[in-house]
Amino acid sequence: MSAVTTACRSCGGKNLKMVLSLGNMPLANALLAPDKVQETEPTFPLDLAFCPQCALVQITETVPPEQLFREYLYFSSFSETMLGHAAALSSQVAASRHLDSRSLVVEIASNDGYLLQYYQQRGVPVLGIEPARNVARVARQERSVRTLCEFFTADLARDLKAQGVQADVIHAHNVLAHVADLNGFIQGLSILLHEGGAGVIEVPYLKELIDHCEFDTIYHEHLCYFSLTALDRLFQSHGLVIYDVERISIHGGSLRLWVGHAAATHRGERVLALLAEEAAWGVDREAFYQLFARKVKSLKISLNRLLRDLKQYGSSLAAYGAAAKGSTLLNYCDIGSDILDFVVDRSTYKQGRLVPGVRLPIHAPERLLDLRPDYVLLLTWNFAEEILKQQAEFRHSGGRFIIPIPELRIV
Repeated sequence: MSAVTTACRSCGGKNLKMVLSLGNMPLANALLAPDKVQETEPTFPLDLAFCPQCALVQITETVPPEQLFREYLYFSSFSETMLGHAAALSSQVAASRHLDSRSLVVEIASNDGYLLQYYQQRGVPVLGIEPARNVARVARQERSVRTLCEFFTADLARDLKAQGVQADVIHAHNVLAHVADLNGFIQGLSILLHEGGAGVIEVPYLKELIDHCEFDTIYHEHLCYFSLTALDRLFQSHGLVIYDVERISIHGGSLRLWVGHAAATHRGERVLALLAEEAAWGVDREAFYQLFARKVKSLKISLNRLLRDLKQYGSSLAAYGAAAKGSTLLNYCDIGSDILDFVVDRSTYKQGRLVPGVRLPIHAPERLLDLRPDYVLLLTWNFAEEILKQQAEFRHSGGRFIIPIPELRIV
């Protein structure tokens, strides 16, 4: 059973303002096995709201995390972009924080050990905390990364601290948006982090979502969509300070936060500058988000018109990327088997399954060269550069990609 949120997940404010409704949607990562095709998929409302009290943007439905994350089909190591990102960041942090064999690096939602493996290779002790049983098993067995298969909470942090476990660095990448109990999570981070330690937190940036019409990043796993303003207020309420911030390109545009205990650090110039910038563009004004909603509806119309015109004139179409964002885009835009023949994805864990809702079959990327569709809708547009390079042979043979976001174009 899901639950409807009527109070802000961060500040508890009761005056949430509706921004955009995407309708009733299946769970974006609940890929169907072929033998389940006759079963009815559960769907849940997917409505986006804004809290004028603390500026947090959030969806109003909460699907139990046990239902979403205990078995998970996203493995970070299948993306060369993610591995390169992790290797570079671990090198930077290890050097700047002077980490050695006496240090401890913890990652919350550590996935398959894609990041922690690089610290481990440097001789730095690590601990992963990952709730998905199948993913944690891969981290342990294939990368020998010590991994605790649990959801991260304040209680877990207290238990670890009681065992003498405290972190010099805590990574939390693309997990904060998944957390229903934001205050419990941040409290736990405060407990687990050494007094002089650093939290390194990455979240997709709300401004990029708005500016580039990235509505497909809205799905039931992503409960919140963060501005620095909303994050600053949340962390301050738990005695933590965002002392530095970077805008990075990963996942279509993200924020990387550097966080420490208030007694040991203070806001830096880049934090103050970005907070002022957000105030200028209207982070706490409802009208800013209503304009986004109109842009989303317009993109749906344009994409549908393009695909249906291509189909009508005899073109064959497929899609690349069985990611959660692809499920949102296909289901919201009503793009199913009447337009697309199949979807391809590099992940062997997804191949042979069906995309939720639209129930398109998922194959290996080699299927593009086998069947040579005229056009491929790139659902994982955030990895466009990587994928277009991988598909050079298909493109040289005449295949073309349709990139829907941030602007509709054919390459």
